[in-house]
Amino acid sequence: MNASESQIDIRTALKQGLAQLRESPIPSYTLAAELLLLHVLGRDRTWLYAHPEEPVSRADAERFFALIARRTNGEPTQHLTRKQEFWGLEFEVTPDVLIPRPETEHVIEVALDRLAVRERRAGRKQTLTGEGLQIADIGTGSGCIAIALAKELPGATVYATDISSPALAVACRNAARHSVSAQIHFIESNLLDKISSVGSNPELHQSPVTSHQSPLLDLIASNPPYIGRREAATLMREVRDHEPEIALYGGEEGYELYADLITQAAAHLKPGGILVLELGHNSLPAVQPLLDAPTWTNAGVTNDLAGIPRVLAAERL
Repeated sequence: MNASESQIDIRTALKQGLAQLRESPIPSYTLAAELLLLHVLGRDRTWLYAHPEEPVSRADAERFFALIARRTNGEPTQHLTRKQEFWGLEFEVTPDVLIPRPETEHVIEVALDRLAVRERRAGRKQTLTGEGLQIADIGTGSGCIAIALAKELPGATVYATDISSPALAVACRNAARHSVSAQIHFIESNLLDKISSVGSNPELHQSPVTSHQSPLLDLIASNPPYIGRREAATLMREVRDHEPEIALYGGEEGYELYADLITQAAAHLKPGGILVLELGHNSLPAVQPLLDAPTWTNAGVTNDLAGIPRVLAAERL
């Protein structure tokens, strides 16, 4: 039975879809089939499993199996549904941006923890709203770090940079979706090079910065490109063939961008300002010594749930 021959019900559509993905083979094939069917039907998972005998229209079935075919050819599920959850928020994703990963949530956790510790040291109240804080997210991509921090710290001003204009367009749409556009200044920039201005594209860069003086920042967070080009052949095809190279590769080894990023961060952070960096799976030995300079103190490493050193943080002296 297939979608073009007769009408099928939800149970049958799901069974056929996940069978095709399993044969490919596609990782997490059951979840992928569920998400694609939910996307086509505009329903949630609870409804899906409460109505297994509900008929699927021929048009919806054709759409579903077309998406299944694209997934078997390696397109990421998130590109097919154009969304991914991060920090409890739904983000639009396209091939122009890196798909937000769960491990990047550790960047948010460490940033908020470090800010709270700083408040305790200063003898201030623990209800951290971000009032007066100046924050930057370098290499914002979909905007997931900048937007999550803006939601957690509604009193903060956030600068979000990316070298990719198409990525910034996605981030702007995500900021609007989550009602934080007024908080975030989007800047087309290589790292922090142009953090003091937003350029001249009013359609792309919302909430323009008017000052041409580089702001002294309280926090810089970044998930920079950190995969080595020499590792490209080992990547899953979903990553290697469908995610933007500019957001994946940090050089031949993968850690080449960190030196410039740390040097620029030192010039933009206030004394006591916090730097929080996501790391690649093997980046720590190359990156941690960069924070041994007299400029930095209180360096610390946070492992992800797999035990991999994932986040490196330090404070500006």
